[in-house]
Amino acid sequence: MAASINYSITFVMVALLSLSNISTSHGARSLLQLPNLPTIPSLPKPTMPQLPSIASLPTFPSIVPKMTLPPMPTINPLPNMPSLPNIPTFSPPPSN
Repeated sequence: MAASINYSITFVMVALLSLSNISTSHGARSLLQLPNLPTIPSLPKPTMPQLPSIASLPTFPSIVPKMTLPPMPTINPLPNMPSLPNIPTFSPPPSN
């Protein structure tokens, strides 16, 4: 049963590959039978316009004011979490 499935899968793969090769070879043959394409004429090189000059940036003051951060808020202490009760565990019986 398993051998027949393997043979049928192999047969289907060979059939698909052979059909794909037929269409590929037919397309290649039709491309070979086309007349030569005309040559592409050479185009002139485009010239780029000059970029406008960038105005100079304004000068920054030499003394920059110091930034101060606001004070941190006080944090209330977290409440104590109650402890979890112990879960009873069962040990397996001893093996002989």
